[in-house]
Amino acid sequence: MRTAVTLDPDVEQLLRKAMRRRGETFKQVLNEGLRTGLGTARTAQRAPLPQPTFDMGRALVNLDKATALAALALEHSAEVGTLDRDFTRFAGLRVQLLS
Repeated sequence: MRTAVTLDPDVEQLLRKAMRRRGETFKQVLNEGLRTGLGTARTAQRAPLPQPTFDMGRALVNLDKATALAALALEHSAEVGTLDRDFTRFAGLRVQLLS
């Protein structure tokens, strides 16, 4: 569809910057901006980012036992990252609740 639209000066500047940055045409940048703004953006399928893993050796406590894990964290002044809010019951334990 062809149409005439009057752009505010700041919107024109944003479009021109995006054109230079992306190396795309005015039409491409405008259409993608409208799709994004209207909630129908085409999202490219991206491969998941690789997450580094490290061998930390054998666990020193039974990790199924919250009390043992909390005691170990307290002993080493460590923080426990968990989804389990029950860890907040251990006095003095630094807990980071993950979402």
